Amino acid sequence: MADIVVDALILDLLEWLAVRERSYEEVMEAWRTSCPKLPVWEEANERGLVDIHDADGSSVVRVSAAGRAVLEGNRPREGRGQFLRMK
Repeated sequence: MADIVVDALILDLLEWLAVRERSYEEVMEAWRTSCPKLPVWEEANERGLVDIHDADGSSVVRVSAAGRAVLEGNRPREGRGQFLRMK
């Protein structure tokens, strides 16, 4: 059950980041957790779904190519709800 919840939250993170690049600080404020059962940020990083890059001395976070593929694979189709196909 926890994997389904984490996968759903990772999709939320990716959708949030897909709107625009975010500063590392903004991402940490919104998505870091100390709950070991909800490692959303950590899992997204380990799966290579986000990229962190330097922009004029600041760290910026964006969706990686792998993250975009996950988003594309989980878009609702034909009026149906989302399906989690992350692994």
